[in-house]
Amino acid sequence: MKKQKNGYDIAVVGATPAGIMAAIAAARLGATVALVEYHDHIGGMSTSGLGKSDIEKKDAISGLFGEFTGRVREHYISKYGKDSKNVELCRDGYYYEPSVAERIFNEMIREEKSISLLLGYQIETARTDEQVIVEAVFKNRRNGDILKLQAEVFIDATYEGDLYALAGAEYHLGREGKDVFGEPHAGKIFFDHNEHIILPGSTGQGDGELPAYTYRLCLTDDPDNSFVLKSPPPGYGRENYTAYFSDLKEGRLAGPKVLKEGHGYYPAHFDTMLRVFSFAEIPNRKYDVNINPRALGFPFPEENRNYVEAGWQQRERVFQRHRELALGLLYFVQNDPEVPEEHRKMANEYHLPLDEFTDNGHFPWQLYVREARRLKGKYTLTENDLNPRYAERRSTIFPDSIIAGEFPIDSFPVTREPSSGKEVLEGYICLLEILPYQVPLRVMLPEKISQLIVPVAASTSHVAYSTIRMEPQWMGMGQAAGTLAQLAVSLQRTTDAVPVHLLQKVLLENGQVLTLFDDFDPADKAHRAAQFWGARGFFPTYTAALREPLQEEDLERWLDIFLAETGMRPGSRIWEGGSLTHDSFARMIRELEEKAGAPRMDHFDWKYNPGNPDAPVLRGEACMAFFQLFFHLMEGPEVNVHHSSSS
Repeated sequence: MKKQKNGYDIAVVGATPAGIMAAIAAARLGATVALVEYHDHIGGMSTSGLGKSDIEKKDAISGLFGEFTGRVREHYISKYGKDSKNVELCRDGYYYEPSVAERIFNEMIREEKSISLLLGYQIETARTDEQVIVEAVFKNRRNGDILKLQAEVFIDATYEGDLYALAGAEYHLGREGKDVFGEPHAGKIFFDHNEHIILPGSTGQGDGELPAYTYRLCLTDDPDNSFVLKSPPPGYGRENYTAYFSDLKEGRLAGPKVLKEGHGYYPAHFDTMLRVFSFAEIPNRKYDVNINPRALGFPFPEENRNYVEAGWQQRERVFQRHRELALGLLYFVQNDPEVPEEHRKMANEYHLPLDEFTDNGHFPWQLYVREARRLKGKYTLTENDLNPRYAERRSTIFPDSIIAGEFPIDSFPVTREPSSGKEVLEGYICLLEILPYQVPLRVMLPEKISQLIVPVAASTSHVAYSTIRMEPQWMGMGQAAGTLAQLAVSLQRTTDAVPVHLLQKVLLENGQVLTLFDDFDPADKAHRAAQFWGARGFFPTYTAALREPLQEEDLERWLDIFLAETGMRPGSRIWEGGSLTHDSFARMIRELEEKAGAPRMDHFDWKYNPGNPDAPVLRGEACMAFFQLFFHLMEGPEVNVHHSSSS
C-alpha cells in the first residue's frame, strides 16, 4: 500500500458541521488544517436530510453558525428574489435543502486556502506519546492507501468519538442510572410527552442502551422531481410496520396536545398513517422528514446495539439495515393494501427528490447517530446543570463558558418496551423545556489525553447530551474547539493551559454567545462585556438590564468577583459608598488600576454617552469598565495575577 505522511497545525477528524466550523475557525486565525471525513460528502446531518436548524432562541447561537444561515438566506435571495416563496420558506436561512447546505459548507471551506479537505478516509489508529496525541492513521476507502497525519492539536468532531477512543481517552456508553448524578430523568424512563410527567414503570436504572438512530429523509411533492419507489426496497419486510395499525386505531398518530412551530407538526397528516413521519416544509417543494417516535410501532430502537464500538464493516451493515427500514416504511405507507386508501393517496404525494443525494439513490448518506460515546472530560454536564423552564435563577454558571445552550431535553426512544398504559416507548423524553444554560470548555477536554478537543461526543450525562446534540449547538462548539486549538498552537501551550479569558475574548469578537439574557441585545455596546461577566456570576437571573442604573449592592458583588478573577488583594476597601456617578466610578477604576501596579490605560471607552460626570453609572457601563480593565491587567506583563480555576 502507498503511504503518505503529513503534518499540520491542526487535524480535524469528522467533517460534521462542528468539524467544518472548527476547521474554518482555526484557519481564519492562521492555522494549517487537515479536515478528514469518512464519507465522500461533508456536513453530517445538516447536508443529509436535517433541513431545519433545531434552535428555539435564535439569539443563543451566532458566530459561524450565524454566517452559515446568512449565506443560506443570500443563496435563496440571489437565486429566486427576495420576495419569493423559497426565501420565505428558508426562514432567514434556518431552513434549507440538503444540497444547498452542502454547497455552502464547501464554499466556506474553499475560501480558506489553508484547509486540506480529505474525503473517503476511515480512521484506523491513533498514537499518543506520554498521553499527548501526536498522530492519527487513516485508510482510503476507495484504494486502500494509508494516510498518516501529525498535528500539534487534534479535534475529534465525529458523532461517534472514534478518534478519542482510539487515542485511549475514557468514555461513557449507554445511560447512567439516577444514582450516578441524581438526575430526575436518568435511566429507564417512561415519559408522557403530552402531559410531561414520568409514568409508572420508570426505574431510573442505568444500562448500555442508546437512543434510536434513523435516517432523516428529504421528500418532495413535485412530480417532475420525484424518484418513485415502484417496488419494495431491498430487505423489505411488511411485518416491521404492522404495529402502526394499532397506533392509528388507538390515537397515537394524532397531533400533539400543544402545537409548536418548527417541531415537524404538519396538521394535514394528523390521524393518518402518514403521521408515522414528521414533516417540515423547506424550499423548492421539499420537506425535512423525521420519523415520528411517538408511535409504539416505531421500529428503530435497539437496531444500533452493534454499532458504536464495531468495525467499519459492521457499521456498514447497520447503515444498510436502517436504510432498509426507512425506505421500507415509506413504501409501506404508500402501497400496503391494509393502509386506508385515502392515506395511501396522501402518502403518494411525496417521494425522494431526483436532485438530492444523486450518487446514493436519492437517499441520505449520513445515519442520524443521536448519541454514541460520551467523553469522560474534565467536567461532566448533567441535567442538574440545566434548570427547568420556570426556575427563578440561572442554570449553573461556568467561568469557562464557551457557548450558550437552549434546546429542550429531547431523547428518542431507547428500547421497544411500551409503557403499561401504551402512551409511549421507553426512553423517549420529548422536548422537556429548560432554561438557557452555559456549556463549559471542560466538557470538550479529556481527563488525561492532551492536545485533543472534543466538540461533538462531549462530556455529558445521557440526559444532558440530548440538549447539546443539536447541529447549531455543535457548530458553535466546533468554532470554540477550532479557536482553542489555534490559540494553543500560536501560544505554544497545551490545550488546557490556554487562558480561558483569552479564548472567550476571541470567541466574543467572532460572534459567539457565552451568556444568554432575556433582554439580550447584540447591538448594545456592552453586550460582549455582559456575556463575559455573565460567565463569572454578575447576573444571577436572565435579566441584564444594561441600561438601568447600577445599584451599590450590585457594585459590591461585582467588585468581589472582579478582584477574585484578577487575584488583586487591596489593603482597603475600593468602594467606600456614596453616589454612583460617572465621575466617582471613574475614580474607583483608576484606583484599581493603580493598586494593581499597571500602566495607565490610554484608551478607556466604557460610557454610553460621555459628557455629564454627574450622570448615574449604568449597569452596562460598569460591565464595560470592568471588562476593559480586566484585560488591561491580565495582559500587562508586569502585573502578577492568577487566573480562575477554570483557566
